[in-house]
Amino acid sequence: MAVITGGTNLITLQQYKDFAGISGLSEDAKINVIIPSISQAVKRYCGLSFLDYYSSNKTEYFDIKDNMTNAVMLDESPLVSIVSVEERDSQADSYVTLISENSDSSGKYDYVVDLESDTIFRTTDTADKMFPKGRKAVKVVYRAGYASTPADVKLACFDLVKYYLKDERKERMNISGASITNQVSSSIQGNIDFPDYIKRILDMYKVYK
Repeated sequence: MAVITGGTNLITLQQYKDFAGISGLSEDAKINVIIPSISQAVKRYCGLSFLDYYSSNKTEYFDIKDNMTNAVMLDESPLVSIVSVEERDSQADSYVTLISENSDSSGKYDYVVDLESDTIFRTTDTADKMFPKGRKAVKVVYRAGYASTPADVKLACFDLVKYYLKDERKERMNISGASITNQVSSSIQGNIDFPDYIKRILDMYKVYK
């Protein structure tokens, strides 16, 4: 599973305020602290970036540990497009670009893509083949994800912001002078044990590798 850090927030301040019916500015600072932390927590739980690589390329390297590997599974999902697939026989060699299925007029190809599992299979038009063994032996440049946050994930994020705003108010009542930035952000970052109904939504997107 990919290690997800940074990137685009899954919801915006204005989207949450519209959802919650908030018109004033008094809560903006708190919400602006919570949204990035919620976004990171959801991304980490699902193992997906969702928005970050829909319109920009992601480069992923694969270590091939044996001579019997003919498939690599991409971290991001769903797959939008493959820019290139390259392999090399050793770290001293340059990468060689492989030909994708249906891209060559001769009908020859070096790999096929399974969109159901976001997996690239090394093969040819005549027989199966294996990727070469080695560190970073395979390099894939691709795009994947969503043009906008899926509606159910967005609603889950809204509910989580609402939950942590309520949690912050409780903290503020119990801890005199507590910092909203430190209290809430650290609470979210350190705890992704979401409520069960939130998990049921996010589990539909969770990547298992």
